[in-house]
Amino acid sequence: MTTPDLVPAVADSELTLEAIEARADRRGLLLRLRAPRRLGVWGLQVVVARPRPGRSPLLLGELKGWAIPTAAGLRLDTLRVQGEGSHGVGALIWAATFAWALETTPCRRARLLAIRDAPEQHRRLVRYFERLGFRAERELGAGPLDLGPRLLWGGSGLLMEGDCAGGLRCCARWLGVRPGAG
Repeated sequence: MTTPDLVPAVADSELTLEAIEARADRRGLLLRLRAPRRLGVWGLQVVVARPRPGRSPLLLGELKGWAIPTAAGLRLDTLRVQGEGSHGVGALIWAATFAWALETTPCRRARLLAIRDAPEQHRRLVRYFERLGFRAERELGAGPLDLGPRLLWGGSGLLMEGDCAGGLRCCARWLGVRPGAG
């Protein structure tokens, strides 16, 4: 018997949203992406949960964001991964997000804010996002020109930008997907 993580990857030329959903399913997880479009803007919510017989699924991770129809229009706002058995959930969420953007929208670049709460937590966030291929764009601080972006992003911190295709390749490595396999 093979474990869900060792099941051969779906043969595919790239890691698609469909292949990522199947990968989550093989691990016994539900991966759901909701992206309603209103007035030209997609709202985005990606969740990963573990089904529980007779009970509601246990939420393991969630990402929220939005996208406008431009090459640099993907905005990622909130990522939360929690609970026992959540190893690899973040990679599934990121992979699904990047695959969706590449398959469904004109977005090829994503932006996010590494929020500045506690200094050590901020450093960990920046390192994590850099591992996904995000690079520092600029600091959002207390200056008057930062007021609008701070209201939009909900705080101060380091504004970062990354390539969706590069982020998807990072996720493929994290998920153990071989090149040329889904």
